[in-house]
Amino acid sequence: MAMSKYRWIYTTWPDAALARAAGQTLVEEGLCACANILPGMTSVYRWQGAVETASEAVMILKTNAAEAPHAIKRLVTLHPYEEPCAVGLDIDEAASAPAFLAWIDAAVSKNT
Repeated sequence: MAMSKYRWIYTTWPDAALARAAGQTLVEEGLCACANILPGMTSVYRWQGAVETASEAVMILKTNAAEAPHAIKRLVTLHPYEEPCAVGLDIDEAASAPAFLAWIDAAVSKNT
């Protein structure tokens, strides 16, 4: 199966303000076209042998395949967590609006 030319990056943050600041940086630097921040998510996870619960914010970034590795590398430098969640997911081009995909290309084209 061929990989898509477009990616979502799924990441979680301690709060919406930190996510927004990182998203702003990633968009300003041309690594991502867009950052959607969803506050108020509850995470249940295992950390250092204990099950923890925390309130977090989800951030979904849209970018292209060429910029995704650079965006994730930059995201990790901006993130306060020791092991931040940063997962790249293919966007199904056949099931997506062509104009939206073209917009992603235009928004990150200064780097590719």
